[in-house]
Amino acid sequence: MNKFISRIQNDNQDRNSIAWKKLCEYIDLLAKEQGNEFYPEEVLGSKLYSEIYTLPESIAKLNKVKRISLGSSKLKRIPPQIGQMTSLEYVDFYGSYNLHWYPYELSYCTNLRGSLISTRALYGNVMDRRGFPALNKNPVSYVEDKLYCSVCKKETKYDMLSQWWLSLNIGTDIVPLLVNSCSTRCNQLLPTPSKSALQFPHKGGSNLEQPPNREELIVLWRSVKSKLKNAEIDINKNVSHELYDEMKSSIPVITEAEMWKIVIDKLNSGEISY
Repeated sequence: MNKFISRIQNDNQDRNSIAWKKLCEYIDLLAKEQGNEFYPEEVLGSKLYSEIYTLPESIAKLNKVKRISLGSSKLKRIPPQIGQMTSLEYVDFYGSYNLHWYPYELSYCTNLRGSLISTRALYGNVMDRRGFPALNKNPVSYVEDKLYCSVCKKETKYDMLSQWWLSLNIGTDIVPLLVNSCSTRCNQLLPTPSKSALQFPHKGGSNLEQPPNREELIVLWRSVKSKLKNAEIDINKNVSHELYDEMKSSIPVITEAEMWKIVIDKLNSGEISY
């Protein structure tokens, strides 16, 4: 497990730069023309594109955009207003290695079916379980005056919000999302996390215990298969007939998602240990 925890990257964008102004103009024009693809590098050119570290809040106007192309960028964060881009069907952030998390509001893009994300850069990713920064003091700040709860969407004040991590399926990837919640009730309304992620909203930090990473999962899966092998040698001494039948039926063809389910269920039941 990767114990390294990077610092939260806050908004350090120069909003007076040529790159920023040109990006804002592009967004205004794309919204006016009701364009369906957002491809900033094509308009800004590589040099100006490399000077963009976040996106303008005005992306909320791009409600006709179906495809985002923001690969190989220097982006460090995405604003919550991306949740208003409700026509989104595909997002490409591949190669944007400074994007370790995304706003919870991205989950409101319910038409989103495809994604291309550098998942190894994400907090809590299944390959090495990169550590989540602690959110105890609301470290993620915003430049705009009006803030809204990620769940109920009511306007609130920054010091009234509580920030949480929650990992959900976004497009074809499992993505760590930052939730700005205004109440315990809103926390309770959050959806169930992805199966291979922590099963509750959390504050991150160095003491957070994450599920096994992919390498550890494979070791645990071998433990499950070892039990099956022992069961074949002497079923009465090792496991019950019911457990044997259940485990045997899972062996021939199994996806990684199914492997996760079997291993985690058996970890929870105490049949195998981690």
